[in-house]
Amino acid sequence: MKILVCIKQVPDMESRFKPNSQGVWYDEADLAWRMNEYDEYAVEQAVQLKEQLGDAPEITVLSIGPDRVGEAIKKALAMGCDRAAHIQDPAAATKDPWQIASIIAAYAKDQGFDLIFTGLQSQDRGSSQVGVTVAEILGLSCTTTIVGFAYDNGTITAKRELEGGIKGVVKLKTPAVVTCQLGLNVPRYPTLPNIMKAKKKEIQAVPVGDLLKDEALAATASFHAPAKKGGGIVLEGDVGALVDQLVNILKDKTAVLR
Repeated sequence: MKILVCIKQVPDMESRFKPNSQGVWYDEADLAWRMNEYDEYAVEQAVQLKEQLGDAPEITVLSIGPDRVGEAIKKALAMGCDRAAHIQDPAAATKDPWQIASIIAAYAKDQGFDLIFTGLQSQDRGSSQVGVTVAEILGLSCTTTIVGFAYDNGTITAKRELEGGIKGVVKLKTPAVVTCQLGLNVPRYPTLPNIMKAKKKEIQAVPVGDLLKDEALAATASFHAPAKKGGGIVLEGDVGALVDQLVNILKDKTAVLR
């Protein structure tokens, strides 16, 4: 069995973000980087499946980006992935979800993967489109937003989180793509021995030009902070007086009662 896990390196969400000089994405200077949270669930589920099935499955972790994504790749290897593919692309942040999915699909199409795990979405772009688009390009079955996963002899049983907190259960045959989210599992911390072992694992470097020639279909027009909102007003006093105050405010500010 061959498994592919797709991960992305994103800034720590506690970082202070500001637009870059082009005004189309954030400035990457002075940011702390980490593996995308949803992708950690994908890595953990792939490793749990390997542990369930024994040594037969081989897990490849794939990440697209500049040299710095190597740190996220090494963490995935230390968590239990067997080998890695680093798609070298300094301009990965400028690519739309279709391009990212096309790169992954171009790498995966001749590899014979039985199962592809991705995160539900990335924490920085948040499109939730990459995993399902990979499935569409490759012609594979797909289920999304999974919070439960079981595998038995080529059949996946997945529990999905739907609107209103409802859980839906689906079954699908491999090969397939699943996207993972919070609640699926608890990602493990890499142990020191596994961190040392990860240093000896293969990381294949693949230039992005070998996999993608297309231009962006949806380029980012601008990146900026939300507009600052005015301060609130706190009303105090008797209920009757407060009602009169509120009515006068609505008349003055919004013309709702005019």
